[in-house]
Amino acid sequence: MNDVPQRTDSDRLAALGYHQELRRSLGVLGNISMGFAVVSPVVGLYAVAQVGMAVDGGAWVWALPVCLLGQLLVVGVYSELASQWPLAGGAYQWSRRLAGPSFAWMTGWMWQFAVMFANTTVAYLAAPWFFALFGATPTPPQLVLTAVGFMLCCTLVNAYGINLLRGFVSLGIAAEAVASVGVGLALLLFFRVHGFGLLLDTLDAPAATGSSDVMSFLAVIAVGGWAFIGFDACVSTAEETKDAARQVPRAMRWALLSVGAVVVLNAVSVALAHPDPARVVAGTDLDPVTTAVTTGFGDWSAKPFVVVVLVSFTACLMASQGGAARGLYSLARDGVFPFAAQVRRINRHKAPIGGLVAATLISCAALPLGLESTAIGSLITFGTAATFLPFFLLCVAALVARLRGTWRPAGEVSYGRWGTPLNVLAVLWTGLEVANICWPRAVLAPPGAPWYQVWAALLGTGVVTVAGAAYLLVKRPQRLMRDGDPGEGRTDELAPAVL
Repeated sequence: MNDVPQRTDSDRLAALGYHQELRRSLGVLGNISMGFAVVSPVVGLYAVAQVGMAVDGGAWVWALPVCLLGQLLVVGVYSELASQWPLAGGAYQWSRRLAGPSFAWMTGWMWQFAVMFANTTVAYLAAPWFFALFGATPTPPQLVLTAVGFMLCCTLVNAYGINLLRGFVSLGIAAEAVASVGVGLALLLFFRVHGFGLLLDTLDAPAATGSSDVMSFLAVIAVGGWAFIGFDACVSTAEETKDAARQVPRAMRWALLSVGAVVVLNAVSVALAHPDPARVVAGTDLDPVTTAVTTGFGDWSAKPFVVVVLVSFTACLMASQGGAARGLYSLARDGVFPFAAQVRRINRHKAPIGGLVAATLISCAALPLGLESTAIGSLITFGTAATFLPFFLLCVAALVARLRGTWRPAGEVSYGRWGTPLNVLAVLWTGLEVANICWPRAVLAPPGAPWYQVWAALLGTGVVTVAGAAYLLVKRPQRLMRDGDPGEGRTDELAPAVL
């Protein structure tokens, strides 16, 4: 019998060029909880239900299975990558091994700003629910200040390390999952007021917006993709997950499937239990989810429902903020992000405090946009486009590397000969969704919205891309990356630092 020593997670990390600095204490359930919280069925449904129904009536729900299937293709590609290179900052780390330093840096830059601005949006959208607990109507400055408060509270929890974060997030998603499934089933079984034929009825929404049935459905798919992003938060905590090469791919798959099932259930339930979906199409009901719940359960349910939504937004923000911090940490420890020596620091709780502070500052810096509601709408549109663009770039990089023979999946997860066709489909899906989201549509903007909100996806991604390209040309961070040991090229000031 051969006594072959088993490689530990720290050994695997060292083989990839890094020291174990973060606390590795998450099991597969803890990793799933991070992905579930960021994808968040309640947050996702609230982001898309009103727009989806207004654009395509009851038939909008069919966009959700399409988006879920497309995102499962992306998870397939991500699984092969995460199992071979289980590193925080996956988009950056993987693309540098697939396509080289410059491409990797731009991919990581785009992904980071997408996540940080998404955190801005989540914090801002959570603020009104705080005032709803007290029946108060906030002013725009009050919403912004409350959003800052949410952001700082979540920062404090994140600063105490992965174990406290896991505890808060797990409690949040437990409450959200039970409430979501319970409310969805109750609406469907006991408070349904329409037949299932409503799910095939556009309620003349395309005609009302001057669009065709096909174009309206494509617009809903563009919006629906927002409900199924965030599973890559499982990758962000890869260096804190035990047996990450096996468990992270599993966690991504289960997080997306579980959230997808709950989102589809609740979308169908809300549509069928809504007393008058035509009001949503007409634009007189801007909150169909709350309308369906309070109509079915009665007015007494309003406050408990507000609590569930508030908890869901808070758990989503905590987990997403933690993912953003770990992505910045991954870039900064290679010295390729501005102020890298400070951003790459960890504290005595083994939390990436430098990345956490940087992510919080950038997210909060965008919150004053909330003083103008149309600007926040632009931020949401940009965030969706900027999230799908790194998906697309990474899937393209993986496919090109496969076809060139420079990458053959060698991790715990490999789809063999099926990997290439799956990768092709993932490229087609993400490419379609990037073009679909960036296509300027007045129908997805509020009535009378300024031109820049209609073009927000293209403008936002363009600005971030140009800024990243300028930094790349001036500072040349790609020179610090080498094809060999990722740790090479780091200066002494970027050595492991603990506060």
